[in-house]
Amino acid sequence: MSKTNNKTTKRRLAGAYISSVISISLLLVVVGVSSLVLVNAVSVSDYLKENLKISVMMKQDVSEKQAKEYQESVSLLPYVRETRLVSKEEGAKELEEMLGQDFLSVFESAPIPVSVDVSLKAEYVQVDSVAMVSDLLKVSPLVDEVDSQMSLVEALSSSLSKISMVFGAFIFLMLFISFVLINNMVRLSVYARRFTIYTMKLVGATRSFIRAPFLKGAVLQGLISAAVAVAALAAIYYAMRGSFPVLFNIFTTESLLIALGTVIVFGLLVCVLSTFFVVNKLVSATKDELYY
Repeated sequence: MSKTNNKTTKRRLAGAYISSVISISLLLVVVGVSSLVLVNAVSVSDYLKENLKISVMMKQDVSEKQAKEYQESVSLLPYVRETRLVSKEEGAKELEEMLGQDFLSVFESAPIPVSVDVSLKAEYVQVDSVAMVSDLLKVSPLVDEVDSQMSLVEALSSSLSKISMVFGAFIFLMLFISFVLINNMVRLSVYARRFTIYTMKLVGATRSFIRAPFLKGAVLQGLISAAVAVAALAAIYYAMRGSFPVLFNIFTTESLLIALGTVIVFGLLVCVLSTFFVVNKLVSATKDELYY
């Protein structure tokens, strides 16, 4: 009978342990995703800023050779990230896609001049900086007009600051909730063995001696949970590669490694610290307190 009871108890403990590991792993996946987004917040902002283009429209009589020379001179400017020459044919095709072929058919020749698309470095995509750059680009006698998309720059700057604040608060809230839930799971797991702790205390075991096996178990639990979460995160990350290739222009391998490292450290710290404090509390508890 006693052997049957022991087997049943072991099965229950094993089931509770596996359930705890799975639950902690799922929460660590949330921690990993939150960390990945948080680490790449600046990269996402820079990506959006660097994809804003200033369109420099050349005068109608400017040849592509002259426009090419102008483009090369602009490319050398320290605040310019990238430039692209848009020929009359490309410009006409883009306008045709936007407005339709019927719109251009009223003209004897395409009214689209050669233009140069200019992308600035992220740190220069601010309202005052873009205005300054636009003024400098207009200085050339070859330039007819500069479309700096100032309204879009203003909207982007305003939106990014608001989104960063809201998203940052959300991420920290998710991390806090994950911490609390993992802490509670570990506490329940240790609390289920409170009478084992009490028995060890009765036979004269010291606090450090009682804590040792529980802390080793917590380290193992944290490592297993983190390993499961890391595997899940890596699988999700690379599964999204085909569907969202743009993500790999923003989320670097280094940022993924940082997020995975955060998962491992977070899982270990929460499991070990929670176990440490719970065991200390149970060692100090009286027999009557163990029943409540």
